Amino acid sequence: QVQLVESGGGLVQPGGSLRLSCAASGNIFRIVNMGWYRQAPGKQRDLVAEITSDGSTNYADSVKGRFTLSRDNAKNTVSLQMNSLKPEDTAVYTCNAAVQSRWLGSVTNYWGQGTQVTVSS
Repeated sequence: QVQLVESGGGLVQPGGSLRLSCAASGNIFRIVNMGWYRQAPGKQRDLVAEITSDGSTNYADSVKGRFTLSRDNAKNTVSLQMNSLKPEDTAVYTCNAAVQSRWLGSVTNYWGQGTQVTVSS
């Protein structure tokens, strides 16, 4: 089993900043990919940013230049620095990790419980 613990959500004014963190623990041999998705009411869940084991990153076009994803492999954590936040960034943000298990060697996707980010004046 793998658990993803998220922190850092909350309420912020437009133009403000938040930092989301996600820590993975449990049966982990290697994290292949790790990142954040978001889902607003009535909309599908979309990728915000992800980072691979070699450090390559992918960002949604809507957040490029504003959000930065970083990782700490030793701690199995990722952080999403969100700057210049806009009301349209309001959503439930959920951490995702593709984890290679010890012993079995298989890769499984895991999801956090989600944290609310609200951008409003």
